[in-house]
Order: sequence, then structure tokens, then C-alpha cells
Amino acid sequence: MLTRRTILLSGSALGLAALGPLRAQQAPQVPVLFVHGNGDHAALWMSTLWRFVTNGWPRERLEAMNFTDPLARADDAAPMAGRSGTADQLRELAAEVEALCTRTGASRVALVASSRGGNAVRNYVVEAGGAARVSHAVLCGTPNRGVFNWEASPGSEFNGRGPFLTMLNRRDSDVVPETAFLTLRSDGNDKFAQPDGRLVGRPGVATGITAEGPALRGATNIALGQLDHREVAFHPRAFREMFRFIAGREPAALAVAPEASVRLSGLVTGNPGGVPSNRPVAGATVEIYRVDPATAARQGDPLLKATTAADGRWGEVVAGPVDTLEFVLAVPGHPVTHTYRSPFPRSSSVVHLRPARPLAEADRAAGAVVQMTRPRGYFGLPRDVVLLDGREPSDVTRGVPTDATTTLRLPGTEVGRTVVGLFNEERIAVRAWAAADNRIAIAELTW
Repeated sequence: MLTRRTILLSGSALGLAALGPLRAQQAPQVPVLFVHGNGDHAALWMSTLWRFVTNGWPRERLEAMNFTDPLARADDAAPMAGRSGTADQLRELAAEVEALCTRTGASRVALVASSRGGNAVRNYVVEAGGAARVSHAVLCGTPNRGVFNWEASPGSEFNGRGPFLTMLNRRDSDVVPETAFLTLRSDGNDKFAQPDGRLVGRPGVATGITAEGPALRGATNIALGQLDHREVAFHPRAFREMFRFIAGREPAALAVAPEASVRLSGLVTGNPGGVPSNRPVAGATVEIYRVDPATAARQGDPLLKATTAADGRWGEVVAGPVDTLEFVLAVPGHPVTHTYRSPFPRSSSVVHLRPARPLAEADRAAGAVVQMTRPRGYFGLPRDVVLLDGREPSDVTRGVPTDATTTLRLPGTEVGRTVVGLFNEERIAVRAWAAADNRIAIAELTW
């Protein structure tokens, strides 16, 4: 069986050799706007952007947006500090569509959304008259019937019987003829499309939702096997379906074609009180180092030292497509965050950085804290090989993939040593920094 990494490297049957004729073809005309999910940011679309560009899509016609406050309110109608309601997301999405049309000169765009982002897309296209601006809408893992359908949390955006989803689902068809709709979902492995409420805090209580919850009446609906909630947006299989739906042809490659020189930039955004935010952070310091991929030892002087201004941007750094990098982020009120990344095969302007949450009591008592995180998917046991420091993590739930982060706490005698995180074929080495110095190390997986 092919692993994800094997697919990425080989492109399966869709090899890079086909790119020669592709580059001679006329460039696609429709701009694509990528819309992230609950609590997320534009950076999750980085590998998808690479795949679109690899397949000849002009980079200037691809845009990944940030919602200002990406986390949903407990009650959609009740303001909540640092969180957004459906009206907020509708307003911001509409503005992004208009900005992309203005910038590109196009009259219509395609929208690709992950999870909660699909709620905003449906609201815009079907309810707010956005169909005139949207040629294609691809919804990936969006809980279109809700995460649950019960009396508790009656005002939740994710309650199938709540006001928001009742409005969206009130018609005989969920789509409009002016816009082509595609939904991508898991065949039973989506943590937010389960019949039992265990994964949303109410074990043994029927949610009223099935694996088909993300499907839409009147849309093209595709189940992508055992992919998890995030993978149905960011896995190469998901890319293949969204690309051919929008482009009208198969992609020539699933693998990402590397560039000789890689330019990286992005934003520093906040995490106040543990609530993720996409508001830019001023005064954050960022250092970037090349490191040895086997040991995480730094190789030479920093490639970049920068302090963010009001726009939160940390500048641009030039690296090679095989360079393993350490990003050091210091934001007041947060631990100094040492994030280690696999090589970036292509340039990206959405390498967004968020500081880690303040260390918990158990973290402060440890000598060092090391995390491994997977932004574009979850850890599935026994589906995946997941090892942190050579051991399968005990804090990763088995069965339906639920957890995207695992934490290792080391005694003080092990501060400074190398710790290796392994997810299938992606391997990242980190250095265990001293928790007493308010530092944390994170192995951030790309694939």
C-alpha cells in the first residue's frame, strides 16, 4: 500500500514528466480562494497551493484568506471575545472575494473551503447572492448537517437544529444552479461526523449525524475512504478531486515540484489566552536557522533575525529546497517557541507563526517539553505510524483520528538532547529546550 509520503514523492501515476506539455497550455482563468476552518489560518493551504502551482495554475490567481477571529462562538448570536459569528465570517468572505476579483480582473472565482469555512461559503453563495461571483464551490469536511443535532447548545453554529443550519438546510436542494458544488468527506473517519457524541463530549448520546453529514443535496458528493476530518481538505487525494472539478481535467502531478531557491514569508498571529487569533502581532521576534536534519543542531548564523511591525509580517528568508529549518518565535506572555520544520520544496508567503500557549503546570515541572503537531491532519492509530522519541504516544486516541498534537515531557537531565518525531515517512528532529527558561520545542509536520 502506498503511504501519503510515497504519493507525494512519486505523484502516483500522475508523474512530473507530464508537466512539460502542461506548461505550454493556456493558463487557467478562474482565481481560487481557499477558506480555512475553525480556529485555523491560511497556512494550512500551503501544500495545496504548491500542488496547484506545480500543475500550472498561476500563483497570482491563488489566494488563501485569514478570518480575523477564526474560532466559532458557543452561541452564534451572542458576542464572545476573540471569537466570530456566522455574520462576521460572511462579511469577511464577501470582502475577500471582491478583493480577489478586483486584483485579478476576473468576474468570478472558485472557492475551496475546509470544515467551518464551508459554512461561510454556503451562506455567501446560497443566502447572500454570491453565486454571481462564484463559479465553483468545493466544501471539504464541512458539517453541513451539523456536528450534532440535539437540544443542547441550541444556538451553536454546528447544531443541525440550530437557527443557522436550519436556515441553510431549509430547501429541497442545498445548492443553486449558478454555482457548481462539490463536497469531499470521509467514509466514517471524520471526528465531526460520528453517530455517537463521544468525540464532542457526550459519550453514549446519539448525535443524529452520520458519515454522510457533509454531503449536500444537488452537489457532486465524493467520499475519500478513511481520510480524516482535515485530510479531506489537505491530502493529495483531496487535491486531485478539487483540481479536476475546477479545472475540468486531471492534474498532471500529485507531487510538489521543487524550486531551486525557496523564498518564505508570513505573519505572526496571536494566541491570547489559548484562543487562536489571526490578528497580526507587533513586536514579536523571529529567528530562522538551518539545522542538521538528523540532530537539529544549528548550522551557522541565523538566516533571519526580524521584529514584526504592526502588520505582523516577519519578512522574507531565502533557503534551499532541502534545508531543514528551525523557527524561533518570541512573543510576550508566551513561551519562546522553537518550531522545527521539514524542508520547504517551494516558496510560500503563508508561513504563518503562532506562539505556543503558556506552559501548563505539568509542563513547567518538566525539564523540557517537546510536541509533535500535524496541522493538515490528525494522528490515526493504528492507521498511521506515529512515534515521538521512539515510542508510540499514549496521549493519542486510538480509532477515529482525533488528535493533531502529542506532548512529551522530559526530566531535567535530558535537556538539550535530540528528540525525533516520526509520522509515517516524515521525520523531524528537534532539540529539547529547557522549560525552566520558558521554552518549548515543536516538530511541525508538513505532510
